[in-house]
Amino acid sequence: MMQTQVIRRLIAAGLALIAAACAAAPASQPSAPAPAPARREAMATAANPHAVDAALEMLRAGGTAVDAAIAAEVVLGLVEPQSSGIGGGGFLMFYDGRSEEITGYDGRERAPAGASPTMFLDAAGRPMNFLDAQASGRSIGVPGLIAMFKLAHDEHGRLPWARLFGPAIALAENGFEITPRLAGMIAEGGGEEGRLRADFAARAYLFDRNGAPWPAGHVLRNPEYAATLRAIAAQGPVAMTQGPIAESMVAAAQRGPRAGTLTLADLQAYLPKRTAPVCGAYRVYRVCSMAPPSSANATIAILGLYERARPHPVGVGNVDDWSAFLWASRLAYADRDHYMADDEFVQAPTRELIAPAYLDERARLIDLGHAPERVEPGLPAGQELFDRWGRHGSDDTGTTHLSVVDSFGNAVALTATVESYFGAQRMASGFFLNNELTDFSFVPNINGRPVANAIEPRKRPRSSMSPTIVTDRNGELVLVIGSPGGSSIISYVARATIAILDWNMPVQEALGVGNVTARFDTARGELARLPEGVNAALTQRGWRIGDVGDEGSGLHAIRVTPNGLEGGADPRREGRVGRLGAE
Repeated sequence: MMQTQVIRRLIAAGLALIAAACAAAPASQPSAPAPAPARREAMATAANPHAVDAALEMLRAGGTAVDAAIAAEVVLGLVEPQSSGIGGGGFLMFYDGRSEEITGYDGRERAPAGASPTMFLDAAGRPMNFLDAQASGRSIGVPGLIAMFKLAHDEHGRLPWARLFGPAIALAENGFEITPRLAGMIAEGGGEEGRLRADFAARAYLFDRNGAPWPAGHVLRNPEYAATLRAIAAQGPVAMTQGPIAESMVAAAQRGPRAGTLTLADLQAYLPKRTAPVCGAYRVYRVCSMAPPSSANATIAILGLYERARPHPVGVGNVDDWSAFLWASRLAYADRDHYMADDEFVQAPTRELIAPAYLDERARLIDLGHAPERVEPGLPAGQELFDRWGRHGSDDTGTTHLSVVDSFGNAVALTATVESYFGAQRMASGFFLNNELTDFSFVPNINGRPVANAIEPRKRPRSSMSPTIVTDRNGELVLVIGSPGGSSIISYVARATIAILDWNMPVQEALGVGNVTARFDTARGELARLPEGVNAALTQRGWRIGDVGDEGSGLHAIRVTPNGLEGGADPRREGRVGRLGAE
């Protein structure tokens, strides 16, 4: 109640300023976003300090959360190119502080018109080696990030489009120090299992003349990326669909070995989408995330199942709470893996899988005292339409997430990706191209049944990216959160949300708690980060958790509290939280 009253007072003050501004304006003046309330804080959190600085620069200049998110992401594409960039795609969730409406923006890559269901099979009809498939032209989907940004900016930006690219252009020209994480990724990509050296542009950029990877601390400059951003700043998305930048992408994709089919026509046919969010109730909250091809409904399903299994949660050290989370994850993943795909091509039961009655039914399977012996997909409403589907598919691992709340009360949760580390490991015009098509199933049929996530021309591959916005039941902002991490994104976001909202942990502390992903019978977990005794107690109940050291999460979250904004940056990465207070 206290939180609601505080936020309402802030909104009321902002609306008073808006009304005064409107009253003074000539009747013929076009509508524009209202000026910021005089003393309201803003916040951004992302995986690299340079990106946070770019976001704060836009917020300080009076920009919206969309402005800040765009500026931050084009910086991230420069300083952590292994994770995301303009050669890839993403999903953006926007919360409007005045209307309290939530809108999704879909910039997911699409398969070229020349893609085929068997393009990742070898001559014998067997799936290709993943690394060969990744580092190829065949894996490159039509990039959608810049087109999505322009759509979101046209609707919710305040600053001029060109201004958003200034920080990234300056950084690309002046140079930035390679971080330890980026240095490790370059070295790994240049090793025996890597393919980075095979691309001339990548080799020239990331390695010295002797072929040694640049170390941490080396100042890396990318004038070609700066030139690309200048073109985008001046021309908008058309710079990515025709002219020299577009031609360089097509040439990189069509180059052997394992040439792809991307064409200029594919680039020019791409359109981003505005979508309604997928939302579900969770205790006193409303949790909203992306529609398909995202499978973020599985995150909402985990929360709903957990609530049913633990109506009165105890806390991070309680084994019943962890058992409930693992059970909820196992059930939600079984449904997600079986049913979810691009809903333009298949009938994905997106909302049926989070319907209260269906979650009630699935929750009856949960036995907190014992791990499940086997978990099968459930039978949501209309299941007879979906029973023919098989289960298979890869997922994005080279991904980033950022969260922003601006001084207008708007918020953005943005998850962006190039799929695997350095995407397809091919560069064009200063940036890496995605390998998003390896998110499709490599095989079109399993046991004689079609796979929902099979490759088709123009289809979007299934994604686990789950940029999430949580409000209270009155529509007021509570939490902005998301993460990279492939299919584990679903469990990362659900676990962190539980830690923040149910276990009442400070945001920064909650993000650092051990991740456990129960997608398969043997779960993956960060045993050293779990509270003492939890793993032993879960093992006694039959859970098998393989220790993976540190997982690949990059959780970045902002919570609205009665005392203001509280942010967190995943300690497994190199980001930080940036704040603008009352000035």
